[in-house]
Amino acid sequence: MASSETTGGKSQESSLHSDDARRSLGSRLESGESPMRSAGSMASWESELASLQHSLKFVMKLKEEFICPICKGVVLNPQQNSCGHIYCFHCLQGLLESSLLSGPVCPVEKAAITPSEVFQDNCCKREISSLEVYCTNSPLCTSVLALNQLQEHLKSCQYEQLLCSNPGCTELLQRRLLQEHLNATCPHRRESCPHCLQPFQLSVIQDHVQSSCPEVKVGCPDGCSTLVPRNRLTEHGESCPEVHTDCSFKMFGCSVKGKRRKVKLHEEAAVCHHVLLVLKSSAHLEQQVVFVQKEALLRQQEVQTDTLLLSDLQEQLGSVLQQSRSQEHIVATAQRTLSRQEDALSSVQLDLQQVSCGMGSGLDELRRFKTSLDGVMQELLAAETLREHIATLEENRKRHSGLLELHVAQLALNKQHLQELELTSYDGRLIWKIKDFQKRREAEATGQHPCLSSVPFHTGRCGYKMAMKAYLNGDGEGRGTHLSLYVVLMPGDFDALLPWPFKQTVSLSVLDQSGARNHQSFNFRPDPTNTCFHQPAAESASNVAVGFPCFISLDALEAPGNAVYVKDDTLFVKVKVDTTGLEL
Repeated sequence: MASSETTGGKSQESSLHSDDARRSLGSRLESGESPMRSAGSMASWESELASLQHSLKFVMKLKEEFICPICKGVVLNPQQNSCGHIYCFHCLQGLLESSLLSGPVCPVEKAAITPSEVFQDNCCKREISSLEVYCTNSPLCTSVLALNQLQEHLKSCQYEQLLCSNPGCTELLQRRLLQEHLNATCPHRRESCPHCLQPFQLSVIQDHVQSSCPEVKVGCPDGCSTLVPRNRLTEHGESCPEVHTDCSFKMFGCSVKGKRRKVKLHEEAAVCHHVLLVLKSSAHLEQQVVFVQKEALLRQQEVQTDTLLLSDLQEQLGSVLQQSRSQEHIVATAQRTLSRQEDALSSVQLDLQQVSCGMGSGLDELRRFKTSLDGVMQELLAAETLREHIATLEENRKRHSGLLELHVAQLALNKQHLQELELTSYDGRLIWKIKDFQKRREAEATGQHPCLSSVPFHTGRCGYKMAMKAYLNGDGEGRGTHLSLYVVLMPGDFDALLPWPFKQTVSLSVLDQSGARNHQSFNFRPDPTNTCFHQPAAESASNVAVGFPCFISLDALEAPGNAVYVKDDTLFVKVKVDTTGLEL
């Protein structure tokens, strides 16, 4: 059982009891104040002897009370029940885990085993640890030692069977023979190459020498009689006398080529010929240099002339551009003036036409126009009045709309509060129906809505206020593999009248929907020293949640053998608080 507080999809876990307790029986057992939990896992020498438990040979006959009634071997890390029998720690742990539903019983007297009454028998443990046993390699090894020293002895016993550590070797040998096997007789041992001194497996050294060892001397591939290390063949090729090459004076016109040895003799014998070739090439180069210098001088003179000409053209171009801008301004001004004159002329022509055509009927038309203008003015006044009325109505509409939104929000709050009041329990019990289980679990696995919270419930009308939290895809050590269930204490209206810390036993269950009532249930008793069970601060939303990160595996939840926990994509979870002793 662990406590968890989730912020931004991350959880922080704290232990209700010691870490040893959680590792010994796990969060799937009842957490009650069991002394067995404080024992933790077995000591190292006992856990190492578990595999030899039934093959030990004791000097004195083993007492009946030192034999585990479950595994029939010597008791390791003894745990005593109320009936007085002792068991191996791991045997009792397996018995408790396999009998969660039916309840564990003593295999000797068939009496019920209560985890809270189980304790570690240290007196018996000291007696068993001092029992004398023969070495498991007897009769070859004649050592006799205390049981708690056997495993340490086996780490150095010369007759202990050990597996050869060379890769690929499966030989089992006694420790006293192992070193000789590793260094001298193992076909899979590693030895150094006699040439490059690098370590290789014995079976591949020959292939390494023949095909890839860089220090092995091999014959020159060009046919000379020199033996050269494999990694220096390229370097040797640069001086090998049998390599085909050109005369060093090829760039000056010599066309001789052949094996380096013969070309070397040619170079020594044809010195005069090569000097003449060099002089001829030098004279030709001098002629080319003179010609290039003349060409460069001509090009420089042309560039200077072109530069002067370009400067003159740039000055002329600047003057032309300035004149062009002035002309464009004048043309634009003239065009605007001409356009205004054309508009004025058109207006005058239109006025003349109207005057000439309407001189006779102008007075009648003017009277009708005045009458029409009066009617338009009245319509404008009426329209203005109507517009002011519409503005007033619009302001009223906005005010009423705001009031309506406030009423709708208040109605929604009242509806939510009414639903919470209808679902709120005051007897310390709550059955929580979680719909759309698969969709919510997938959303939680992708980081959306990592935690689901139930409606609050109370242990009485004036009792503690609590709620449930569920991680459908698991939380902490159960993430991705288990359903995690927690309960959390919330600030209530009557906290000042209640006893603190909270001490009532809490039971959590996943309900079977098949009708067989194979519910999965676990409970815990609060640790008074844990701040999770102290009075919540009034300004906080709640305390840290407490419960089981590994309540039930997802595989068992979705496909159990004898129960149906998820039906029609719906899961039912129940919480029950023992209200015994509560007065409020």
